[in-house]
Amino acid sequence: MKKIYVLLTAMILVFATACKKEKKEVEKKAEEVVETMKVKKLKTTLSPKSDSKVSGNVVFTEEHGVVKMEAIMEGLSAGEHAIHLHEKADCSSADGKSTGGHWNPTFTDHGKWGDATGYHKGDIGNFTATESGLATVNFSTEEWCIGCGDEKKDITGKAVVVHQGTDDFVSQPSGAAGSRVSCAGIIE
Repeated sequence: MKKIYVLLTAMILVFATACKKEKKEVEKKAEEVVETMKVKKLKTTLSPKSDSKVSGNVVFTEEHGVVKMEAIMEGLSAGEHAIHLHEKADCSSADGKSTGGHWNPTFTDHGKWGDATGYHKGDIGNFTATESGLATVNFSTEEWCIGCGDEKKDITGKAVVVHQGTDDFVSQPSGAAGSRVSCAGIIE
């Protein structure tokens, strides 16, 4: 009888321990699911640079591991322009050069986004402004994050820069996109 009692007690302890471990694993998985379901949103304002009148807003939204960027601008000359992320959220200089070069944490050549030959993480590309100077840019990627701390993905501390000209996707290191006509720091 004593053996049955000891065996039964041991079985209860094993079951209780297993349940606690399983409960902790379930709780951890639930926390991970909640974390991936969170939506992060960051809005920044574009300010004119280089004696332009280009202004607007940029909204970054991160959901399910994808960052979406929507930029709405006005005051542009009609036609094509380039937009990039630059390495510093410092828009203090009149010409926007205080932002540094393109954000390039992977140290690759400048190019067109997604090109097999390489591109900077800040090489967003070109867009077209209407005759009235309005433009919208929609862009999304899994290669960015908002405030995640990963230096190869985190866009916080960078700047959105709109250029007067177009990106030729070839010239190094910046695509020969011309002067910086608008700038916004990406700050949480």
